[in-house]
Amino acid sequence: MRLPRRGTPILLILFMAACSSGGQTLPEGQLFAPDIDPRGEAVDGLLVGHRLMDSGEPELALEVYIRAAAERGLTIEVLSALGAANLELGRLNQAEDLLREAVKLDGAAPEVWNNLGVVLMELGETAEASEVFRRAYALDNGQNDSIRDNLRLALAKIENPFYAEANEEEFELVRRGQGDYLITASEP
Repeated sequence: MRLPRRGTPILLILFMAACSSGGQTLPEGQLFAPDIDPRGEAVDGLLVGHRLMDSGEPELALEVYIRAAAERGLTIEVLSALGAANLELGRLNQAEDLLREAVKLDGAAPEVWNNLGVVLMELGETAEASEVFRRAYALDNGQNDSIRDNLRLALAKIENPFYAEANEEEFELVRRGQGDYLITASEP
Protein backbone atom coordinates (compact mmCIF):
# COMPACT_ATOMS: atom_id res chain seq x y z
CA MET A 1 0.00 0.00 0.00
CA ARG A 2 1.28 3.38 -0.95
CA LEU A 3 1.03 6.40 1.38
CA PRO A 4 0.09 9.76 -0.12
CA ARG A 5 2.74 12.39 -0.32
CA ARG A 6 2.65 15.26 2.14
CA GLY A 7 1.55 17.92 -0.39
CA THR A 8 -1.30 15.92 -1.91
CA PRO A 9 -3.96 16.67 0.78
CA ILE A 10 -3.13 20.36 0.65
CA LEU A 11 -3.49 20.41 -3.15
CA LEU A 12 -6.78 18.54 -2.87
CA ILE A 13 -8.11 21.11 -0.35
CA LEU A 14 -7.01 24.03 -2.54
CA PHE A 15 -8.61 22.44 -5.61
CA MET A 16 -11.90 21.96 -3.80
CA ALA A 17 -11.82 25.51 -2.44
CA ALA A 18 -11.32 26.87 -5.96
CA CYS A 19 -14.41 24.99 -7.13
CA SER A 20 -16.53 26.25 -4.26
CA SER A 21 -18.83 29.26 -4.63
CA GLY A 22 -17.68 30.48 -1.23
CA GLY A 23 -21.08 29.83 0.31
CA GLN A 24 -22.75 32.22 -2.12
CA THR A 25 -25.54 30.90 -4.25
CA LEU A 26 -27.00 32.99 -7.04
CA PRO A 27 -30.54 32.74 -8.34
CA GLU A 28 -30.75 30.98 -11.64
CA GLY A 29 -29.93 33.26 -14.55
CA GLN A 30 -28.11 35.84 -12.42
CA LEU A 31 -24.45 36.43 -13.20
CA PHE A 32 -21.54 37.88 -11.31
CA ALA A 33 -20.39 41.30 -12.41
CA PRO A 34 -17.55 41.04 -14.90
CA ASP A 35 -14.00 41.68 -13.80
CA ILE A 36 -12.52 45.10 -14.32
CA ASP A 37 -10.32 45.38 -17.36
CA PRO A 38 -7.40 47.59 -16.32
CA ARG A 39 -6.72 48.41 -19.99
CA GLY A 40 -10.37 49.27 -20.65
CA GLU A 41 -11.56 52.81 -21.10
CA ALA A 42 -14.05 54.48 -18.81
CA VAL A 43 -17.36 55.72 -20.16
CA ASP A 44 -17.55 59.51 -20.42
CA GLY A 45 -18.85 60.95 -17.13
CA LEU A 46 -21.10 63.47 -18.86
CA LEU A 47 -22.77 60.71 -20.86
CA VAL A 48 -23.35 58.68 -17.70
CA GLY A 49 -24.72 61.77 -15.95
CA HIS A 50 -27.07 62.55 -18.84
CA ARG A 51 -28.37 58.98 -18.74
CA LEU A 52 -28.93 59.25 -15.00
CA MET A 53 -30.82 62.53 -15.50
CA ASP A 54 -32.98 60.85 -18.15
CA SER A 55 -33.63 58.04 -15.65
CA GLY A 56 -34.85 60.50 -13.04
CA GLU A 57 -31.76 60.25 -10.82
CA PRO A 58 -30.52 63.85 -10.54
CA GLU A 59 -28.68 63.28 -7.24
CA LEU A 60 -26.59 60.47 -8.75
CA ALA A 61 -26.12 62.50 -11.91
CA LEU A 62 -24.80 65.40 -9.84
CA GLU A 63 -22.16 63.13 -8.28
CA VAL A 64 -21.09 61.91 -11.71
CA TYR A 65 -20.96 65.48 -13.04
CA ILE A 66 -18.75 66.49 -10.12
CA ARG A 67 -16.33 63.67 -11.00
CA ALA A 68 -16.44 64.81 -14.64
CA ALA A 69 -15.54 68.32 -13.46
CA ALA A 70 -12.51 66.89 -11.66
CA GLU A 71 -11.41 65.09 -14.84
CA ARG A 72 -12.26 67.71 -17.47
CA GLY A 73 -12.29 70.97 -15.58
CA LEU A 74 -15.15 73.45 -15.47
CA THR A 75 -16.04 73.54 -19.15
CA ILE A 76 -19.31 74.87 -20.53
CA GLU A 77 -20.66 71.33 -20.80
CA VAL A 78 -19.76 70.45 -17.22
CA LEU A 79 -21.07 73.72 -15.76
CA SER A 80 -24.35 73.46 -17.66
CA ALA A 81 -24.76 69.81 -16.62
CA LEU A 82 -24.11 70.71 -12.97
CA GLY A 83 -26.59 73.58 -13.29
CA ALA A 84 -29.25 71.35 -14.85
CA ALA A 85 -28.85 68.74 -12.09
CA ASN A 86 -29.15 71.41 -9.40
CA LEU A 87 -32.19 72.85 -11.18
CA GLU A 88 -33.80 69.42 -11.23
CA LEU A 89 -33.08 69.05 -7.49
CA GLY A 90 -34.64 72.45 -6.79
CA ARG A 91 -31.36 74.03 -5.74
CA LEU A 92 -32.07 77.22 -7.62
CA ASN A 93 -29.34 79.44 -6.20
CA GLN A 94 -26.64 76.87 -6.93
CA ALA A 95 -28.07 76.28 -10.40
CA GLU A 96 -28.09 80.03 -11.05
CA ASP A 97 -24.43 80.41 -10.05
CA LEU A 98 -23.31 77.50 -12.21
CA LEU A 99 -25.34 78.55 -15.24
CA ARG A 100 -24.11 82.15 -14.97
CA GLU A 101 -20.55 80.83 -15.03
CA ALA A 102 -21.37 78.69 -18.06
CA VAL A 103 -22.82 81.57 -20.09
CA LYS A 104 -19.77 83.72 -19.32
CA LEU A 105 -17.66 81.31 -21.36
CA ASP A 106 -17.56 81.66 -25.13
CA GLY A 107 -19.74 79.26 -27.06
CA ALA A 108 -22.53 78.72 -24.54
CA ALA A 109 -25.39 76.90 -26.27
CA PRO A 110 -28.89 78.40 -26.41
CA GLU A 111 -30.09 75.62 -24.08
CA VAL A 112 -27.72 76.87 -21.36
CA TRP A 113 -29.16 80.39 -21.69
CA ASN A 114 -32.66 78.89 -21.64
CA ASN A 115 -31.93 76.98 -18.42
CA LEU A 116 -30.59 80.15 -16.82
CA GLY A 117 -33.84 81.87 -17.82
CA VAL A 118 -35.87 79.07 -16.26
CA VAL A 119 -33.94 79.43 -13.00
CA LEU A 120 -34.49 83.19 -13.03
CA MET A 121 -38.21 82.71 -13.64
CA GLU A 122 -38.39 80.32 -10.70
CA LEU A 123 -36.58 82.87 -8.54
CA GLY A 124 -39.07 85.57 -9.56
CA GLU A 125 -36.59 87.55 -11.68
CA THR A 126 -38.99 87.78 -14.62
CA ALA A 127 -37.50 90.86 -16.32
CA GLU A 128 -33.99 89.43 -16.36
CA ALA A 129 -35.36 86.02 -17.38
CA SER A 130 -37.09 87.54 -20.41
CA GLU A 131 -33.78 89.11 -21.51
CA VAL A 132 -32.00 85.80 -21.07
CA PHE A 133 -34.73 84.01 -23.07
CA ARG A 134 -34.38 86.64 -25.82
CA ARG A 135 -30.68 85.95 -26.01
CA ALA A 136 -31.29 82.19 -26.13
CA TYR A 137 -33.94 82.68 -28.83
CA ALA A 138 -31.57 84.85 -30.89
CA LEU A 139 -28.68 82.38 -30.55
CA ASP A 140 -30.99 79.57 -31.65
CA ASN A 141 -32.40 81.58 -34.59
CA GLY A 142 -35.90 80.85 -33.31
CA GLN A 143 -35.61 77.10 -33.99
CA ASN A 144 -36.37 75.77 -30.49
CA ASP A 145 -40.05 75.79 -29.56
CA SER A 146 -39.40 75.47 -25.81
CA ILE A 147 -37.21 78.59 -25.79
CA ARG A 148 -39.88 80.50 -27.72
CA ASP A 149 -42.59 79.32 -25.30
CA ASN A 150 -40.49 80.29 -22.28
CA LEU A 151 -39.90 83.74 -23.79
CA ARG A 152 -43.64 84.17 -24.39
CA LEU A 153 -44.43 83.19 -20.81
CA ALA A 154 -41.84 85.60 -19.40
CA LEU A 155 -43.16 88.46 -21.55
CA ALA A 156 -46.74 87.66 -20.52
CA LYS A 157 -45.74 87.77 -16.85
CA ILE A 158 -44.07 91.15 -17.39
CA GLU A 159 -47.11 92.60 -19.18
CA ASN A 160 -49.58 91.37 -16.58
CA PRO A 161 -47.77 90.80 -13.24
CA PHE A 162 -51.00 90.63 -11.19
CA TYR A 163 -52.29 87.75 -13.29
CA ALA A 164 -48.96 85.97 -12.98
CA GLU A 165 -48.94 86.33 -9.19
CA ALA A 166 -52.51 85.02 -8.88
CA ASN A 167 -51.70 81.97 -10.99
CA GLU A 168 -48.16 81.33 -9.72
CA GLU A 169 -48.83 77.66 -9.00
CA GLU A 170 -50.19 76.81 -12.42
CA PHE A 171 -46.78 76.48 -14.05
CA GLU A 172 -44.28 73.65 -13.86
CA LEU A 173 -40.89 72.75 -15.30
CA VAL A 174 -40.74 70.03 -17.91
CA ARG A 175 -37.38 68.51 -18.84
CA ARG A 176 -36.92 68.08 -22.59
CA GLY A 177 -33.82 66.43 -23.96
CA GLN A 178 -30.52 66.64 -22.13
CA GLY A 179 -30.78 69.50 -19.71
CA ASP A 180 -33.29 71.64 -21.65
CA TYR A 181 -36.31 72.83 -19.65
CA LEU A 182 -39.68 74.18 -20.66
CA ILE A 183 -42.05 76.06 -18.38
CA THR A 184 -45.58 74.76 -18.97
CA ALA A 185 -49.01 75.30 -17.49
CA SER A 186 -49.89 72.42 -15.19
CA GLU A 187 -53.22 70.66 -15.51
CA PRO A 188 -55.72 71.41 -12.70
